[in-house]
Amino acid sequence: MTADSTPQDTTQRTLLSEGPVRPTPRSACVVVIQGQGLGGRADIGDAVLLVGRAHEAGLSIPHKSVSRQHCRIWRDAGGQYRIRDLGATNATRLNEARLQAGADVLLADGDRITVGESLLKFIAQDSVEARYHEEIYQLAVHDPLTELHNRRHFCEMADKEIGRALRHGRPLALCIIDVDLFKPVNDRYGHISGDEVLRQIGALVRSHARNDDLAARIGGEEFALLLSECERESAVRLAERLREAVAVASFAPGGEPQRITISIGIATLSADRDSRPALMAAADAALYRAKSEGRNRVCVED
Repeated sequence: MTADSTPQDTTQRTLLSEGPVRPTPRSACVVVIQGQGLGGRADIGDAVLLVGRAHEAGLSIPHKSVSRQHCRIWRDAGGQYRIRDLGATNATRLNEARLQAGADVLLADGDRITVGESLLKFIAQDSVEARYHEEIYQLAVHDPLTELHNRRHFCEMADKEIGRALRHGRPLALCIIDVDLFKPVNDRYGHISGDEVLRQIGALVRSHARNDDLAARIGGEEFALLLSECERESAVRLAERLREAVAVASFAPGGEPQRITISIGIATLSADRDSRPALMAAADAALYRAKSEGRNRVCVED
């Protein structure tokens, strides 16, 4: 530095958020408090909640001690919650008492339900504990930076959606999205500026997702969109709109305008891609091709 040089101010300004999104009021729920699926929860709304080992269960507990359809919980016409054992090999227990298969039993706030080797807790909708668990649940399933779903929750929900699409013969597509040349942005401007870029892209991903789509951040600069009821051509059109929206968006990491782009790989459900790992591997292969062909493009795995 020369004598008349002015030192550069390298302090970066942090961007204040409005804080976590306030959760909307929910119905009663059951929370897994012990055993397989620990921390999992399921709300009991207007539809019957099936608990069991099957992927399609509203609360799926993949353990050999749990029957495929173990028990069901629902809210009756009077607004009370009930549980029924479905003839499970290891009978459902309520507060340690064995339930008779086919018998409907009322639930009360705090009741403990034993399903195989897992223990569930029923929490009424007006319980203070329900609000506490709602906050914990939101933290557990969302990425704190982008407020999209996190990888763990994405994988759980994707397994269910894929199973549903296969059962009913419905189309489904997966988009894997990666920010092009993101490391140089982080290296040059720092992680705070890099995080703001990811936050902006996360918002664009969310804005392009339809109501029933599943949007998630599944890696450092990698995102995913699971498109239900979506054929290949529709998935490509949506992905192109998202790619273009990012390409024309205004990014200014470190206060310097930068053009940021994304590459997208798409795979659709088929006979040889009938599981989440297979579908993600195919979408990753398409993404790799998009990168190798010059980035800022959409490729589909045939």
